[in-house]
Amino acid sequence: MNTFMIYGAAGYTGGMAAEHAASAGLGLVLAGREQNRAKLEALANRLGAAVKLFSLDEPDAIVSSLAGITVFLNAAGPFANTAEPLMSAAIRAGVHYLDFSAELDTYREALALDGQARAAGVMLLPGSGGSVAMLGSLAGHAVARVKNARKIGIALDVAGTMSRGSAISASQNIAPETLQLLDGELVTREANALRDFDFGNGALSSFPVTLPDLVTIHQATGVPDIETYVHVNAGSFPTGDVKNLPDGPSLQEREASRYHAAIEVTDENGAVMRSILDTVNGYTFTALAAAEAARRVLAGEVRPGFQTPAGLFGHDFAETIADTRIVDL
Repeated sequence: MNTFMIYGAAGYTGGMAAEHAASAGLGLVLAGREQNRAKLEALANRLGAAVKLFSLDEPDAIVSSLAGITVFLNAAGPFANTAEPLMSAAIRAGVHYLDFSAELDTYREALALDGQARAAGVMLLPGSGGSVAMLGSLAGHAVARVKNARKIGIALDVAGTMSRGSAISASQNIAPETLQLLDGELVTREANALRDFDFGNGALSSFPVTLPDLVTIHQATGVPDIETYVHVNAGSFPTGDVKNLPDGPSLQEREASRYHAAIEVTDENGAVMRSILDTVNGYTFTALAAAEAARRVLAGEVRPGFQTPAGLFGHDFAETIADTRIVDL
């Protein structure tokens, strides 16, 4: 049986992805560090999964632990610490790599490893859940409506509270500069250049941020100019010591906090097309999308090298996840 390993399954989103993978009947191995043994074994016993324990300090041990694995999901953030060693080990082991990183450097690392991955017949698919899967699908849909798209402005409307892991990752990976894509190159821009986006219920002020979608949307669509924004609802960013936060929002909190995204695509003549995406809470979406991406890769939907979810699965990928829909304005 093709086998799917999740590293970081003891975490909030990784654990939810494991639940969905087990429900889909995937041959499942839960992995993590020794200190998470008890939690991993309890989850594995409930899901009928195997357990493997290894740290990221010994590259050869990682490769050995991937023996017999077909698809590997890295659910252990901050991805600044985990993505490169796990991608490198996956290439050596001949295992397809997935994650749901929201950190730009993960995608730069995937681009840098693209040649090695292609030579090994290994796919690198960071962003199999989260904003990259959401916004990539929205961008692909919107660009398909436009002849010769030249510019994209895209924004994510973040609702609900953050998980402890996300808050820790965010606090450790604040981008030192705000970037945009201009003529296919990442360049700095003003951090206070606010813009209004209508996510379906009137215009909301959104601020520019450096999202990995600058890389992934360009990779999938070829559009040369891209700006990324976020609107954050009140209470979404935690205050105080993030280590004291709960694992993550409850089911009831997630159900009450849907995510939205909006896009404006400008063609070569200056005409603008607008579309919006409405979906479930980001954590729910990410866990479901990562499990579905793994299922598809196990079923043979593979292209070696660095890929994006929308580029690999098609821009309707997000709309196959839970209650997600894209509407043209």
